[in-house]
Amino acid sequence: MRGRSLIAIALALFVSGPLFAQEWIEYVSREDLFTVNFPAQPKVQNITWQTEYSLSLPGHVHVWEDGKNRYSVTVIDYTTVGVKHEEKAKACRAVESYPDVCGDRGPAEMRGALIYASFKLLQRDVKLTDYAVYNADRVEGLRLQLTNPDGSRTFAAIHLHQDHLYILEGTVPKGSPPPALFQQSLGFVDKEGKRIRYNTIYSYGLPIPRRDR
Repeated sequence: MRGRSLIAIALALFVSGPLFAQEWIEYVSREDLFTVNFPAQPKVQNITWQTEYSLSLPGHVHVWEDGKNRYSVTVIDYTTVGVKHEEKAKACRAVESYPDVCGDRGPAEMRGALIYASFKLLQRDVKLTDYAVYNADRVEGLRLQLTNPDGSRTFAAIHLHQDHLYILEGTVPKGSPPPALFQQSLGFVDKEGKRIRYNTIYSYGLPIPRRDR
């Protein structure tokens, strides 16, 4: 317990004064199967996500904003991608004289989801200052750090876990410390709301590791 307390104190030192003065909450979404710390209860917005291969998928944005501080977790449901691409390929072969152009793009869609999500972030008017492999509770992903035109910075992480795409973004004003408490708290939960932690790195498409809890 003492070790966890020291970690919490260390993370708190990275949080800007006005935010640290607030009482942060541990937010859990059993619908979207994740947990993260927010400064206060976020709002949830419904969105439609256009994939790399032109599918429209449902999603949610869990977002908290205060001035130029903005913390969000976008979750896209990829569970129907395989079926939708199979249906598109079947419909194509029914009318196409050259059926070899009607390949199933489902596997490529899933394998490229992380890269495509990071590409969409980079299409903004931003300067990339860091781009690396990352993991949260041993779920593999990508990490990006971006500088925006007004000098504010966005710290992003992208994960694909159990057919759900997660895009975490913490934006802080120019000169403010990184949103460490928000970044470090991201985790994944099962349908009962219990936090998942694997004993080895989870990489989408590979055998699912054994859970430590």
